Amino acid sequence: MERTYNIATIPGDGTGPEVVREGRKVLEAAAAKYGFRLNFEEFDFGGERYLRTGEVLPDSAPEELRKFDSIYLGAIGHPDVKPGILEKGILLRLRFELDQYINLRPVKLYPGVATPLKDKGPEHIDYVVVRENTGDVYTGSGGVNMKGSPHEVAMQIMVYNRTQVDRCLRYAFEYTRKRNKRKTLALCGKTNVLTYVFDLWERAFHEMGQAEYPDIKREYYHVDATCMWMVKNPEWFDVIVTTNMFGDIITDLGAITQGGMGIAAGGNINPHGVSMFEPIGGSAPKYTGMNIINPLAAIACGGMMLEHLGETEAATAVENAIMDVTAHRLKDLAAGKMGYSTSEVGDLVAERV
Repeated sequence: MERTYNIATIPGDGTGPEVVREGRKVLEAAAAKYGFRLNFEEFDFGGERYLRTGEVLPDSAPEELRKFDSIYLGAIGHPDVKPGILEKGILLRLRFELDQYINLRPVKLYPGVATPLKDKGPEHIDYVVVRENTGDVYTGSGGVNMKGSPHEVAMQIMVYNRTQVDRCLRYAFEYTRKRNKRKTLALCGKTNVLTYVFDLWERAFHEMGQAEYPDIKREYYHVDATCMWMVKNPEWFDVIVTTNMFGDIITDLGAITQGGMGIAAGGNINPHGVSMFEPIGGSAPKYTGMNIINPLAAIACGGMMLEHLGETEAATAVENAIMDVTAHRLKDLAAGKMGYSTSEVGDLVAERV
């Protein structure tokens, strides 16, 4: 019986529909080659819907999306909608309500892609950040007192419980073991200042590692040192596990070292439920409809989705096709240019799959 996966697509705003189109092209090529079927159903959540209806995300959406095997997202962000409305109302709400408690961010420099790091190449930049995705200051705990007065107080509180920490760490240890590269997991934190939260993280990290993962080497880095070493010695890293806010920051730094937002892909993972995969770059509204945006991040996160669904051979084929295209066809990427249209890049990768 043919393997079939039902995929909810949210093309979103700006250039999101363009990169999703190319991602689907490559995914369908992989499905045809490796003997499975992808059924796509599209949802119009995003800025245009909000401007038309006043509704950010229907209350029924999270439950409806739970019925799918995965979610494939383009981009969220509209120039006519105040920042934060769509991001909180769609992205954060789905992450929280679907309990996508892991943000998985590979930082990998493809051959032929330029990096701003002097004397570094693909052999130096190949690690993964596991970011906790549902806690921290993003939960909205806090508030404002005496707003607008000279004595205004604003608080946004970093909050974690042991269950959140343990499940993120367990995923990171398991991922490090499966990746089987250097078998080194580094906790990125700030134990010298954020003593309550990172005492919890550090104790849990070592307790779990000692008891259950003796084959995994454990390291600890302060977040500021992590940022320096991501620039100076990215080859030191294998897998980094960190909190929501620190992960948000260091993954963008990682993205620019691997060639920028047009390359970087990520996944919002619920290991026991529905996960959502997205390119890291925004909606780039000024380029909408011009067919010039780089679709490789959307294609790469489609490959991550296949890996998550268990189609490992197809996922590997997608990544190898991307690397072949960046190495041999998109030679202008080393100069920061693509040299092909969005749809042409999708064609090149699909052909190589």
